[in-house]
Amino acid sequence: MINVAVIGCGFMGGMHAACYQALAPLGVKVAVTCDVYEAPAKALAEKYGAVPCTDLNAVLENKDIDVVDICLPTHKHVCTAVAAMKAGKDVFVEKPICIDEDEMELILKTEAETGRKVQVGQVIRFWNEYVWLKKTAEAGTYGRVLNGHFHRLSSRPEWATDGWLHKPELSGGLAVDMHVHDVDFVRYLFGEPDRVNAQAGRDANGLIQQIYAVYGYGKDVAVSVEAGWDYPPTYPFTAGFRVKFEKASVINDVNGLTVYPQEGEPFHPEMDAGFQGDNDIGGNISDLGGYYNELKFFVEGLKGEHALDVATVAEAIKSVKLVKKEIEAAGGLIVK
Repeated sequence: MINVAVIGCGFMGGMHAACYQALAPLGVKVAVTCDVYEAPAKALAEKYGAVPCTDLNAVLENKDIDVVDICLPTHKHVCTAVAAMKAGKDVFVEKPICIDEDEMELILKTEAETGRKVQVGQVIRFWNEYVWLKKTAEAGTYGRVLNGHFHRLSSRPEWATDGWLHKPELSGGLAVDMHVHDVDFVRYLFGEPDRVNAQAGRDANGLIQQIYAVYGYGKDVAVSVEAGWDYPPTYPFTAGFRVKFEKASVINDVNGLTVYPQEGEPFHPEMDAGFQGDNDIGGNISDLGGYYNELKFFVEGLKGEHALDVATVAEAIKSVKLVKKEIEAAGGLIVK
């Protein structure tokens, strides 16, 4: 049995716990829930039959814990992951991996020195529609990609404890926290761009609330990536993509994934049935399919069924660095 300690019992910790419960047939369980606040740790523990805890050191000293799953605010990712690896634990750590360059070097160094298995929560790489796009592009089914657009938009996220998401020194703000999802997938699909241009919309304090970037690949391929989280409270969370191939255009929107071939009628590719979980803990995600997929991949990797090579620490760091290039191109994170 793989015993997991979920560190951080907010809405993301709750999602991960729900997925581990669904993955119980693979031999994994949430054994400990840990949070600096006693109430959420106890609530999550009661829901999943775990032991609640408010002391991270006690978790790291617990020899029965095999895995530490880190769902903490971004500025706590690296220090917690490094301590866990040094304590002999394998690690799943939420995205973005970190903001600071020194922390990037530290986590890579610790991963190499300890030999622990680590996966980063770049969940879009595991979302069915995006997995389909990646496989289709690599197979050359519709020829080469001519252009693309990826977006992620929402009302202002207010569920973060003490509003840490809106403190750029803790989260990196919209660009690093939310936009990194699509930036990471574009890198996964196309590689590093040759050119990066970006414009930003800002709040009264000069902090980026919307960002729109265009990446250039070679002489004639452009991919735009857009994010914003300052829409009205009633605005629904939306995310999707539009990719134009030589022989078809593909759109993922509220109507699902649709292929518009140059010849023939539009159609919806068959998708594997995703994991439908109980999400009653807030946030802007209702379908847990991608979270289930990424944690299933993680658990299987822990068991030696395949390499944990899809959402690595090194890849996550490269994606944050690309976001930071966008921020620089847009004039900086905060412009007074």
